[in-house]
Amino acid sequence: MNAVATTPAGRMRALGRAELSLLGRNRNAVVTALFVPLALPFSVRPAIDQMDLKGEGLSVGSVMLTAAIGFSLLFAVYSSLVGAFVARREELVLKRLRTGELGDSEILAGTALPAVCLGFVQSVLLTVACVLLLDAGAPAAPQLVVLGLLFGLVLCAVLAALTASVTRTAESAQVTALPVVLVSMMGSGIIVPLQLLSDRVADVCRFLPLSPAIRLIGGGWTGDLSGYDALGAVLTALAWTVLAVFAVRRWFRWEPRR
Repeated sequence: MNAVATTPAGRMRALGRAELSLLGRNRNAVVTALFVPLALPFSVRPAIDQMDLKGEGLSVGSVMLTAAIGFSLLFAVYSSLVGAFVARREELVLKRLRTGELGDSEILAGTALPAVCLGFVQSVLLTVACVLLLDAGAPAAPQLVVLGLLFGLVLCAVLAALTASVTRTAESAQVTALPVVLVSMMGSGIIVPLQLLSDRVADVCRFLPLSPAIRLIGGGWTGDLSGYDALGAVLTALAWTVLAVFAVRRWFRWEPRR
């Protein structure tokens, strides 16, 4: 093994390449990660067209862009990683990796690396498509969009590890991931912008795990997010990330559930 591979970054890259090869062999995972996020935004277009977007200063392009990135986070990253973590655990891959040089955080990060990179690239491509095809315009605060995307990628990866800890088999991974997917789609502003909900409901939904990231992405694009609201979203996203990391360190299972 060369010197580069013995560094934490080198070890995670090597594990990421191996995980990418395994991902390519799983047809269901490939469909979930690649094609579902591309198809879903256009499937909800009729519902978006019926919303009163102009009254809230929104456009079809900006709402579709936020939805596209949200679907990419949920399916290319979160759902696919739940299955990957569970499958590697049940195949004793994670247990064997712990006997080598890799630390626990390196194993989880290396396993998540291909899905996170795929989610990032897919989000960028979907953003370009929405700008060119749906006239979404340019982001008013691109730094908030980037920050929201990064928070979303990290949090989805950590939530996937946490969900995997309560998932018994790879076959049941899609079922255990479903609550987070459905709640996030309906309550985090992915399908229905929070501006269109009643104030009381919106105030509750803002504290869902993915809501801060989606709020930063959407608000950063339209420019209607004040500095105070942006800071609140960042702090909420940080709180969820820290809490999720703590939960993974405490409860993640490295051996098959019996």
